[in-house]
Amino acid sequence: MKHIKELIHKRWFATALGGCITVAFYLLISNIVDIWQGFTQILGYFSTVMGGCALAYMMNPLAKLYERTLFRRIRKEAPKWTVSIVLALTTVILFLVLIMSILIPQLIDSISMFIGNLDSYAKSLQSFIRSFLPEDHESPSFQNFVLSSENIINTIVDYIMENSSKIINFSTNAGKSVVNWVIAFILSIYLLGAKNRLKAGLKRLLRASLSKKHYKSTASFLSHCNDILNRYVIFDLIDGLIVGTVNAVFMAALGMQYAGLVSVVVGITNLVPTFGPMVGAIIGGFILLMVKPFHALLFVIFTIILQTVDGYIIKPKLFGGTLGVSGLWILIVIIACGRIYGIVGILLAIPIAAITDYIYREMLLPALERRNRSALEDQEDEAVPEDKGQKAPESASGETIQEE
Repeated sequence: MKHIKELIHKRWFATALGGCITVAFYLLISNIVDIWQGFTQILGYFSTVMGGCALAYMMNPLAKLYERTLFRRIRKEAPKWTVSIVLALTTVILFLVLIMSILIPQLIDSISMFIGNLDSYAKSLQSFIRSFLPEDHESPSFQNFVLSSENIINTIVDYIMENSSKIINFSTNAGKSVVNWVIAFILSIYLLGAKNRLKAGLKRLLRASLSKKHYKSTASFLSHCNDILNRYVIFDLIDGLIVGTVNAVFMAALGMQYAGLVSVVVGITNLVPTFGPMVGAIIGGFILLMVKPFHALLFVIFTIILQTVDGYIIKPKLFGGTLGVSGLWILIVIIACGRIYGIVGILLAIPIAAITDYIYREMLLPALERRNRSALEDQEDEAVPEDKGQKAPESASGETIQEE
């Protein structure tokens, strides 16, 4: 320790330290891609655990709701929490089964209808292209272009044969993802059961590693972040459910086909901020376009109206002032998080923006203002003794010389 202090006071130490920092920063910037790939690969090893934590965090509010309402008369905390977890898991599973029972039959029906109507689609496409060509124009390239559904099917079969290895790899990865999410779901059950013990361990660790003042500020910050995430998850799910239900009522009232399939797609894509509703409108419009183009037009118009009402009335009422972040800042965070973390980053963009805004407004700005006030007070304290202690010059006889 003594030798380190001696080195710090050497004249060359600051220059050497600055040079080392510069070299390290240059190596970091020049190899940022490899470093990021290594970091994401390490995170990939824990993706199942992270997924389990996310599922447990999303199911926790539902379990707490059951604990506060249905099982509030149970005195013992452990049995009450266990029963709440079981009921929350049962609710989620039943909801997923209901969604699948709506989606799968209508999805199979939609694909069957698309294949059955390939001939009419090919003829419509052919007539549409002919309308832009001269009447006597029949080039060989046009004659070979989508003349019947057989051409389309042959093209699809050829594509599948040429890219069979890619399709097999995609299917394998999809199967692995399903297995990982099943494991994550099982892990979330254990995490929910051990929630109180994990919270107690984290509090003990923070108390042991931080001072009393820093512990209170850290606990307050984590509590606020937890409140933002909880409000976002709960009200975003409620908002998606409202939008999907309203869309289903509209489609059922007009007798549109695939009301369940399209409404589920609209509700799920509505969870993704900014770009999700546009994706839902495109998918739903395409599904209805295969059945009846006029219904597709009505659906797109209604989706625009519904999203306007959702953006200016429903979401402000649900989220309130907790997530009161400017739209520009949210858009910037969505773009940045989307480029870094993909769809997960887009989903978490709004709470990340809200937490960042909270750190800036409630922590960073007050700290800078306190430091600025402290610096001004120090300057005033240094200036006051100089004014009070300054004496008028005296003459050689000891008399004070009065300044004019």
